Amino acid sequence: MRVFLDANILFSAAKSDGAVRALVRLLVERGNECWADAYVVAEAQRNLLAKGPEALGVLDALLPHLRVAAAAPVGATADDLAWLPAKDQPVLAAAMRLRCDALVTGDRTHFGAGYGREFGGVTIHSPRSLAEQILG
Repeated sequence: MRVFLDANILFSAAKSDGAVRALVRLLVERGNECWADAYVVAEAQRNLLAKGPEALGVLDALLPHLRVAAAAPVGATADDLAWLPAKDQPVLAAAMRLRCDALVTGDRTHFGAGYGREFGGVTIHSPRSLAEQILG
């Protein structure tokens, strides 16, 4: 499975040795392709710098296990992205552009309405729902 990791997933995996880090580790160990792009990596780095700079090294150690694409302009159809705030549209657009099967995000406020739904071939998951699918 090709899984796009949102910035808050990268942040959580770097900041805490908890469930999100275990999920990312499990995805990688089971041979899933974990994707991010420069847009979400930069957001994760910015947030870690502000809220937990000691975790930047953990993020740096995680990145070689992921496939990181360049950021690109939003190119998806407006219908697939219009329900999202402008700052979140590049995240789903990147997952679609990279032909990911899933986008995992803990951003329930902005992506929660899309949990379990498919947009442009990408199903949006919370960390929990993705873990249940992988382990189920």
